[in-house]
Amino acid sequence: MRLPLQSPATLLLAVGALLGLNFPLGKLARLAEVSPTLWAALISLSVSLVLGGWLLLQRRPQPWNAQYARYFVLTGVFCNALPNLLILSALLHLGSGPTSVMLTLSPMVTALLSRLAGLRAPGRLEYGGIAVGFVGALLVVLARGNGGASATWLWMAVGLSIPLLLGVGNVYRSLDWPQGADETWLSVGSHAVAAVLLLAACALTGAFDSLPRLLEIPWIVIAQMVASVLTFPLFFRLQAVGGPVLLSQIGTVAAAVGVAVGAGLLGERYPPGVWSGVLLIALGIGLTVRAQRGRSGVRMQ
Repeated sequence: MRLPLQSPATLLLAVGALLGLNFPLGKLARLAEVSPTLWAALISLSVSLVLGGWLLLQRRPQPWNAQYARYFVLTGVFCNALPNLLILSALLHLGSGPTSVMLTLSPMVTALLSRLAGLRAPGRLEYGGIAVGFVGALLVVLARGNGGASATWLWMAVGLSIPLLLGVGNVYRSLDWPQGADETWLSVGSHAVAAVLLLAACALTGAFDSLPRLLEIPWIVIAQMVASVLTFPLFFRLQAVGGPVLLSQIGTVAAAVGVAVGAGLLGERYPPGVWSGVLLIALGIGLTVRAQRGRSGVRMQ
């Protein structure tokens, strides 16, 4: 019998749920006038420092060679820092609705790139789950609106580059996975690189001006740090046992969790269309997980 941390379905729900907390926590941070770039840096910094410290306490030697260095840099830049910066930039110009739609394209892009790269090709049921989840996310976005933001062709192009970048990252992490790698070590290395880049971006954009705001919301900061530290070892574990296509579904799970947390804890009220979308997202995830059962996925360990 597989342990919970080896079950792709359990990992998908766990990682998606933890990521879903980012939406309400990020909203609370924005209400406290914390810079989004500084908030993104906080996430990567907390992952690298807390998990790095834990590894030091364990006194377990971690491998370091050219492949690990390449993996940390490429993952940190193209899978963590750059997507975060593009998302934060697009939100200001496209609005939350259209940007969310762009993110829900990631599973489709990942499935296509996975097939082109010679990894496991999704079956019809899995493609169906991806499509149903996308429709559900689209319903959520349309019901909530786009915040009145007007889009230009340039920023639409930037928005479309986000799912492409995420899809490339999902496939790359599988193709270049270091043999026998520790998921925690991969989290530390990649987020250390991302933290350096995001802190540099903070310095260049003046985001550090909002640093005192963090002291005004200590419990929100702690909650975000805990959620981030728990998320990314499980994230890399899901990559190992589920492969890139299943991993790409975490965004739709996170969207549903974000809506539920917003309604349950933040008192947000949504029209019926949002809840219809959430139900479709749940159905899509169920189809994807069912299709994934019995298939080996991509295993790097």
